[in-house]
Amino acid sequence: MVEMYADITKQEHLVDDIFSMILRCPAISEVAHSGQFVSVYSKDSARLLPRPISICEVDKKAGTIRLVYRTVGAGTTEFSGYKKGDSLKVVGPIGNGYELNSSHPILMGGGIGIPPMLELAKEFSAKGLSKNDISVILGYRDNTFLLNEFKKIATVYISSDSGSVGTKGTVIDAAKENVVTGDAIYACGPKPMLKAIKAYAYEKDVPAFISLEERMACGIGACLACVCKSVDVDDHSKVNNKRICVDGPVFNAEEVEL
Repeated sequence: MVEMYADITKQEHLVDDIFSMILRCPAISEVAHSGQFVSVYSKDSARLLPRPISICEVDKKAGTIRLVYRTVGAGTTEFSGYKKGDSLKVVGPIGNGYELNSSHPILMGGGIGIPPMLELAKEFSAKGLSKNDISVILGYRDNTFLLNEFKKIATVYISSDSGSVGTKGTVIDAAKENVVTGDAIYACGPKPMLKAIKAYAYEKDVPAFISLEERMACGIGACLACVCKSVDVDDHSKVNNKRICVDGPVFNAEEVEL
């Protein structure tokens, strides 16, 4: 885990309240991989706590990471106003991330859980899997983002709340409608979606690896603000909890209660 000031090399507004920021931080990008996140600090001294943002892409050669985030409060709104050449304090990479233990993965992302799936798909592609080997199911409100980037490396299916794009409904509805098959599910998104994926994976008898979203304070496992209920007893708290920031954010779905 590295603490440093990272220069913004690119910032763009993608759609609605979604922004994309590329940060030059070689010490972080050198060791970062899919499923991890960074803590980004505000320049406003009144906002002491950092904002955890998932890593969307890693470019080790350029020494950069890409963050695709939603503006949901004062901190992320502040970040969206910065331009190329500005710098931000970041700490990372944090968390365990995904393991590439699949030959035919199904990646499911919903809402702001979509961005981390892009780096995961790229890592599977770099491992030698073809577009036909990698299935990606993306759940949108209505307007799509990052879609063309996924299509370059994976077979992509879409669901949307209104049915304006893809299957009307959830990522599970899209999986069933398109008869998507694979040997493992990797997912990130809101808790109701992850709960449904856990049940779907159990039904299909395949493992599911889910990245939990939770409000965080310290981001380093000390404050216990981001715990989830788990099957195992945590060595730190001595109860059936896991700290999402450092024990996760990625868990085998069978390890946690949703």
